[in-house]
Parts: sequence; structure tokens; C-alpha cells
Amino acid sequence: MSADKMPGRAPAGPGRPRDQAKPKRNATETLLWLVVLLGLMVLVLQGTGYLKIFKLQEKTAAFVLTLIGLGLAVAALYSYLQGVKLKQTLMKLAEQQLKRRPVTLPGADGEGGEASGEDENPEERMRKEQLKFKAITEERQRLARELHDAVSQQLFAISMTATAVKRTLDKDFERAKRQVELIEEMASVAQSEMRALLLHLRPVHLDGKRLPQALEALVGELQQKVPNMVIALEQEPHLAILPEAEDHLFRIVQEALSNTLRHARASRMDISLRREHGQLHLMMRDDGVGFDMEAKKQTSYGLLTMEERVYEMGGTMTLRSAPGEGTEIDIRVPVLMEERDG
Repeated sequence: MSADKMPGRAPAGPGRPRDQAKPKRNATETLLWLVVLLGLMVLVLQGTGYLKIFKLQEKTAAFVLTLIGLGLAVAALYSYLQGVKLKQTLMKLAEQQLKRRPVTLPGADGEGGEASGEDENPEERMRKEQLKFKAITEERQRLARELHDAVSQQLFAISMTATAVKRTLDKDFERAKRQVELIEEMASVAQSEMRALLLHLRPVHLDGKRLPQALEALVGELQQKVPNMVIALEQEPHLAILPEAEDHLFRIVQEALSNTLRHARASRMDISLRREHGQLHLMMRDDGVGFDMEAKKQTSYGLLTMEERVYEMGGTMTLRSAPGEGTEIDIRVPVLMEERDG
């Protein structure tokens, strides 16, 4: 499922100029956010009375707010430009991949190209390759769209609220304090959006790991980045699952974690993976805000993608949620276990 494993992809050049540019971009983003967060921290502490030493005067506070507004505006513009650039890059990669991808077409003599299996039909191989490429292209487009829409909108809202704080600081200090708290909340939402989107940048394939080990690594890494949410993983350590099913299940867990981070406002998420009665049982549950299933299910691309993956494996997916009652996803997949000798 990953573009890294797709045949026909050109290897990266020895110089790797794009990798060398990443530290510069990361440093710029870090500097912008540090300026914004430090300014907000000073204002919050001053407004609540914890930072008496600074004793910001009205003109000084207005000056600091102006700097924050400028920093947020620059950050929003930078995020927008990066989103546009990323979208263009992903589209170019998709076009190049389409040109390079060796699709096996049956010839006039009935023979095809390289076979992935001795008994696999050429038309079936072609169909699978096309489905894989379509899924990868759609995922790239979705990632670029969400990076541009979600994060950029949050930064723009923060910038506008900071401007409003500047206008109301002298007239209504209590209202200005509430607006600063709102800025803090929106910054936290933007951070959660970024963390959720970063999950989609992880490779879909497992790099030679089996599913239990890959899930442990994923949960361990995410737990360090999101310390305010407990992620409990319970699984059988030696499940012998077919590689194709492992890729699907790993991506499903990624999607569920992403949805929880972005929408659930949960303090805990439980993930259980075990074999029951000849089936593989994956259960994911959070204690978040939940949602109205009738209103949400038809419009959630993530949930629809999860269902498609489950159905492709011949399994069933049951979704349970209600406002204020968290969300539970119950997945059961039959006959996807590897046979072991001895």
C-alpha cells in the first residue's frame, strides 16, 4: 500500500537535497511557534497575576500583542504556502508514479509481464495494481487538503483573535483574558491536528515488522508526543496474520488514533487485538465526546475508508457512539491467519 514499496519508483539521489532542506524548514517553524507561544505565555501569566515582575503597562502590552499578531500572520502565511507546495509536490509524484508504474496488461499471445504469483490471473493483477495506485493517490490528496484546510484555518483564527485582544485590552480586560484563553485552546487544537496528520505520513507498510510489534512502536511513539492522553494496548504477541491483512489493520488503527486525536477530546484510548474463535478481533474504544452516528458516519472519509478495508478482508466493523459517551469500534476478521508448520 505504501508508495515506497510500489514498483517503478525511482530511488532518491545520493545528494538528497530535499532532506538537507528539512532542518531549515523545521527551524523556521519552531522559531515562529516559539515567538507566538512565549508571547502568549507572558500575557496569560500577567493577566492572571502570576507574573508580577514584568508589570506590563498598557503600551507595552499592546506592543507585545502586535508582535504576536504579526508572528501569527507570518505563521499562517507560511503554513498556507507550505500546504500549497505540498499539494503540488504530491500531484507531481502521483503523475510520475502513473508514468513509471508497470501495469501488467495481457498481450495478444495471452502472456503478461512479471507475475506476482504463479496462479494469479493477469487481469486480477492489473486490477489490484490500479486499486493500490488509486488508494495512494486519494490518500495523498486528502492529506494535502487537510493540512491546508484544518491547520491553516486554525492559524488564521488565532491571528484574528489576537487582533481582537489588542482592541479590547484597554476597554475590557476580562474579555481580553477570555480571548487569550481562546487563543490558547485554538493553538492546542492546531497542535492536535498536526499530530493527527503526522500519523498519515508514517509508512503504511510495516518495514519487515509483524503487526503486534508495529503497533507497540506506534503507540509508544504517540504516547510520548501526547502525554495528556493514555493509550492502552493489549494484544497477543505472536499472532500469525497474513501480510496483506496486517497492512490493512495497521492503517485502520492509525486512522482510529488520528480521529481520536482530532475530534474526541479523549483522556484515554484502549486498543485490543486478539484471536477469538478462529477470528481476529480488533477493538478500539475512547472516552471522548462521541458523536451522532447518523449525522457523522455518512460524511466521515476516515470511517468510510476503515469500513472499506475491513470489507476487503471479508470482515465486519461495528461502530458505537453517542454524544458524551465516547466511541467504540469493533472489528472482526475471519480466516486471515498464516499456517505454521509444526
